[in-house]
Amino acid sequence: MAATLCSKLFPKTGWLPLTQSVRHGSKAVTRHRKPVHFLKQKLMAVTEYIPPIPAAPPGALAPRVRKTEEESALAVLLRKDLETLFKECKMIAVVQNNAINAEDLMVLKHKLKRHNISVKFFPNQVTRSFLSNSVYSNMLPLFVGQTVIIVSKEPKVKEMLQALKHSPQMVLLGACIENTLLSYQGILSYSKLPSMTTIQGELVSGLTMMTSRTVSMLRHHPVHLSALLQQYVKQQGSGDSTNAVTDKDTSTIKEASA
Repeated sequence: MAATLCSKLFPKTGWLPLTQSVRHGSKAVTRHRKPVHFLKQKLMAVTEYIPPIPAAPPGALAPRVRKTEEESALAVLLRKDLETLFKECKMIAVVQNNAINAEDLMVLKHKLKRHNISVKFFPNQVTRSFLSNSVYSNMLPLFVGQTVIIVSKEPKVKEMLQALKHSPQMVLLGACIENTLLSYQGILSYSKLPSMTTIQGELVSGLTMMTSRTVSMLRHHPVHLSALLQQYVKQQGSGDSTNAVTDKDTSTIKEASA
């Protein structure tokens, strides 16, 4: 009896129960992280803190030494020649050289030399360095590319325009005439003005005419008065003065004497 009870209470090894208890209930909750929206990702990337790079100590970096290039002796000499040219010449024209050949340039020089007009060549670097520190600084925009300077001690604009008319490769950009900066249209207007000799002749003739007219006007009244007085004396000498001198003559004599 006891053996049967023990065999029932203590199962044998390797024995499985006929019924097993199974737990029924809710499933385990596992939270998955949602992906961040791309706009938020952009905002976070833009607003991300970037720490500043630590500066180097004062003695770690060597000071930068700027190299100053000194002007050559040739540049100094050309600059002095240019300064003398601007002081002595009253007409300084800037012309652009569009690949003119040597033969045409020689012909142009010969035409200009007849009127005492010279053609000068200066490097733009020297010219710009001189103009930047002078009263002619407004001429700096003209010196770009290959340029030529045409100078003369007297403003001979008509002769220069006639010579450049047969050289289309040389384009006139502007000029400084008698310390006045002129454009191409201003140079054309200046060339249409009469010469100084013509203006002086017209001024002298006008003044002479005015003085001669003034003298004639000043002499008119005394001559007229003397003529009337002579007529009056003749009439008095004839003895018929009361009938000869009319009221009109008397009033005329009074006006002339006044």
